[in-house]
Amino acid sequence: MRDGKAGLISLVKTFAVELAPKGVRVNAVAPGAIRTPRVLAATTEERREASARSIPLGRMGEPEEIAKVVTFLASDLASYVTGPTLVADGGASVKFPLSLGS
Repeated sequence: MRDGKAGLISLVKTFAVELAPKGVRVNAVAPGAIRTPRVLAATTEERREASARSIPLGRMGEPEEIAKVVTFLASDLASYVTGPTLVADGGASVKFPLSLGS
């Protein structure tokens, strides 16, 4: 895992433990390949299709899907959730678990 990602995951866990007694929940979201305007402008359709083929769900995610994950974590539905980094990548990290560190 890259140092920056590992550092962020560690920071989230540390803050979750330290702030839990104050009723503060700390969570993170790690999105995979998302069809943002920036990605659409910076990549070709061919490249996006190749990326989608490598994802177990067979497509890139949409920004709204990540927003729903964030909304869930911020809601009362996740009132007992603190400390994780929720990976929303269509299964890419399950298919290629070692690729997170490349």
